[in-house]
Amino acid sequence: MGKTLGLISCTKSKQSYSCQAKEMYQASGLFRRAYDYCTRHYDYVAILSAKYGLLLPDEKIDPYDLTLKSMSDSEQMKWAERVLAQLNSKLPMREISKVFFHAGLAYRTHLTRMLESRGIQCIAPLEHLSIGEQIAWYARPKT
Repeated sequence: MGKTLGLISCTKSKQSYSCQAKEMYQASGLFRRAYDYCTRHYDYVAILSAKYGLLLPDEKIDPYDLTLKSMSDSEQMKWAERVLAQLNSKLPMREISKVFFHAGLAYRTHLTRMLESRGIQCIAPLEHLSIGEQIAWYARPKT
């Protein structure tokens, strides 16, 4: 059985100082819940950043103000290509058979196509849920 990867998107709310990626987004309650869930349920966890691409939780970064939603489709495609290259260099992608996106549509559209074309199953467990519904989903006990 293959390993699993949880990908969490960055958030608008950030710390105002340089710190590890997992700390940078702790200002967001939704990020905190998603990160906690992903670290308990998946073999690997990484963060999707509009500025930095793919971040491992312990990587140190600086605050920024950028979102994929402000990028054109071709810019989002280039971002996804960069993230795919980072996935291959930072994680043992040959071991990973499923990627769980805890991220909005802009962060997963192109990347999902690229990963699925390589035989990796992509799942968005919170797809179509509002922010409030996502927070409630994370609060519910899971088996």
